[in-house]
Amino acid sequence: MSAECSSYLNANKVLVSGFSCPRTGGDASAVYCCGFQDVKYCCDDPHSFFPYEHSYMWWLSVGALVGLSIAAVVLFTFIITVCVLCYLFISTKPHSKLDTGLSLQMAGKTSC
Repeated sequence: MSAECSSYLNANKVLVSGFSCPRTGGDASAVYCCGFQDVKYCCDDPHSFFPYEHSYMWWLSVGALVGLSIAAVVLFTFIITVCVLCYLFISTKPHSKLDTGLSLQMAGKTSC
């Protein structure tokens, strides 16, 4: 079984001539033509999309985790700061009402 990869323009706008899969000197199980309009290659899985090893995805994941961790710490710090400031604002308010100078008396009673 073999497949034909048609010619294409790569990312640098250079014409790459078509070729047959599997390529001479390449992996014998790579019988499918895979890739995109600007990069084509022989592969053993017809549903393959990337000609690269997937190890680069690990570094993207680590970078994303570091970024998300930093964002989480900043958000957590902000929430703690708001809670502490609210507590300080509420706890430093005067607890007693202001004295107006007038005392309340029950109606009908006379004071001696």
